[in-house]
Amino acid sequence: METGRTADRPCSGRPRVTTPAQDWYIRTSHLRDRYRMATTTARVIPGTHNPAISAQIVCNRLREAGLRACRPVVRQVLTRHHLQQHRLWEQTHRHWTRQDWQKVLFPDESWFGLTRGDGRIHVYCRRNERYTEACTLERDRFGGGGSVMVWGGVSQHHRTGLVVIAGNHNAVCYREDILLPHVVPFLQAHPDMTLQHHNATSHTDRSVRDFLKDRTVSVLPWPVKSPDLNPWDLLDQRVRARAIPHRNVRELAGSSVEEWGNISQQERANLLQSMRRRCTAVLQILTVTFDFDPPFVQGHIIQFLLVTCLWNLFSLCLSLLNFVVFIQIFIHVN
Repeated sequence: METGRTADRPCSGRPRVTTPAQDWYIRTSHLRDRYRMATTTARVIPGTHNPAISAQIVCNRLREAGLRACRPVVRQVLTRHHLQQHRLWEQTHRHWTRQDWQKVLFPDESWFGLTRGDGRIHVYCRRNERYTEACTLERDRFGGGGSVMVWGGVSQHHRTGLVVIAGNHNAVCYREDILLPHVVPFLQAHPDMTLQHHNATSHTDRSVRDFLKDRTVSVLPWPVKSPDLNPWDLLDQRVRARAIPHRNVRELAGSSVEEWGNISQQERANLLQSMRRRCTAVLQILTVTFDFDPPFVQGHIIQFLLVTCLWNLFSLCLSLLNFVVFIQIFIHVN
């Protein structure tokens, strides 16, 4: 029948190889085990038209449910003591105003390499192009390349010079090459400022603590294993975003110093003003973590132990009853 339109008529489309119940199983099984592989799920689900379904079908069903595969975010291993220290620190500092954070000097070290070794470089190639020159990456595993480590400190209104660290960055290097010539004169010129440095081994060494104490340097306490609180990432973003690759370590160090000087005061202010938001976000996560354990889990554990004891007692009584019945039958027969 002619309708005078060019649109396709409604059709049922390709028949689905999974039932709604199987779709629900795929979704719930991957929500319970986020690291479950699609091939594992495909092996245990039979298809409606085929003996089994493919892993791609499982991925399609997960995508329909809003679940997509991605790289897991690596997080720190935190014990309960670490969580308690984090929560106490965030509760103390979440009410700090902008004027309070303006009086903190945030220093940190950044490491830059000539070659990227994080394994996250992807290349787009057509079929049979995997080993062509355009799709291969040249890298010397036993030499060449190089890296540089730099140190710098920022606050909302001030900035130290960028120091290129030569050799190993240990407690002696941190004390003699960074604290003595750069940090101490800076804090003496700004006596209302407070030093913040994370809990690296070179920062928490006894000689470094005694050095800062002898020079009456005020240090902001910092919770252990808290990279999510450190706002220091402007230099890292700028250096890695450069389009022209560096040919040697000298060019890499020069680019770091140049980009350090290009960071504006407004960028520093926006970064440091995020500290209050960071404290609030981390405190919300820690509140959920703390409220999940006691007394909810402990109450359920006690209930489980009581039910287990009652069941074992019931099984023992049933066994004794069967033994008594067996003895009576044996005596009656004899």
